[in-house]
Amino acid sequence: MTSTALLLTAALLFLLAVVIGVVMVVVLSRHPRHAFPAHTEDPREILRRRYAAGEIDEAEYLRRLSTLANS
Repeated sequence: MTSTALLLTAALLFLLAVVIGVVMVVVLSRHPRHAFPAHTEDPREILRRRYAAGEIDEAEYLRRLSTLANS
């Protein structure tokens, strides 16, 4: 490979990297990331669902419900 061809190849790879970088910046800037979801579910509803699914027993359900009511 001649030095001209090597230089041309390097320049094209650099240009391709720049174009890919610009495209990534544009795409990522259109999708803002939020630290918290826009809509959070009610803690009491989560608790009801976990109790209904059998993940927690009645005593745990009532204890956590009381904690939510007092906060």
